[in-house]
Amino acid sequence: MPETKDSAAHIVERLSSSYGVTSQRALASCLDVPSNNVSAWLQRESVPGNAIIKCALDTGADLKWLVTGEVAFAKKEIHTVTNGVSSSSGNVLLQKMLSTGGRAVLNRIIEAYGFKTQKELGEHLNISSGTISTWVRREYFPGDVVITCALDTGASLEWLATGEMKGYSLEETVSQALPMISKKILLAGKLDDDGFCYIDQSFVPDGVNLKNLNFVRSAKSSWLIEMDVSELSNGSWLLDIDGTLDVYAVSKRPGNKLRIIGHDGEFECLTNEVTVKGLVVVILNYAI
Repeated sequence: MPETKDSAAHIVERLSSSYGVTSQRALASCLDVPSNNVSAWLQRESVPGNAIIKCALDTGADLKWLVTGEVAFAKKEIHTVTNGVSSSSGNVLLQKMLSTGGRAVLNRIIEAYGFKTQKELGEHLNISSGTISTWVRREYFPGDVVITCALDTGASLEWLATGEMKGYSLEETVSQALPMISKKILLAGKLDDDGFCYIDQSFVPDGVNLKNLNFVRSAKSSWLIEMDVSELSNGSWLLDIDGTLDVYAVSKRPGNKLRIIGHDGEFECLTNEVTVKGLVVVILNYAI
């Protein structure tokens, strides 16, 4: 993804040099990919970011040199892997990278840039909000974006890729120990991004999907809401009624009817007259 990314052939040459191998098959073995993948990269003129990241972490090769070839004397600093065999931790590293995709890697990228919202990241990298949402939904690892972030911000590539890094500060230790969830602000019937926060899992009821959990605040209350729960039942819910979002207490009635209680009063309606946005799992009322 970096604009200065070199040709696929040159990148493959530097990957091979880093691992100390001379054939495409040996390079594929080091990268834990099928043997014909390297030739496919050359034909498509595109080397995936995942492969570049793995090589940098496996061998110690300079990331910018791998991507652009621009770092002077980088080859002298590379710790090559002998006999064309990747390190014993190579496959483990790859699995760590791929298993920390989706929201986890997105949160680290946003944190590295110093942004508070996905919108800011998308505008900075010219990536649509739909694409970013797809990363989260499909647990995708955006290798090229991780590389761009590491080169732009100087953040640790290992931390960006896997969430692990030696020598944590206290803040970093806490951030790795506690799950990070999205914050939203409910204002004038609209739900807007409001950054991220860490949540102690002891506050979250059993069975709640943390990946879909949002901290939502308004002027008078805050809630922990599990988004994308659509099977309506008795309880508190984030509902869309005629295009306006709010939190309501819901009671089901016979005949597909609902009793809806909000801060402005109560009413009855049919189930198909509301759109469910999320289930409230914790209510936090302000004392003031």
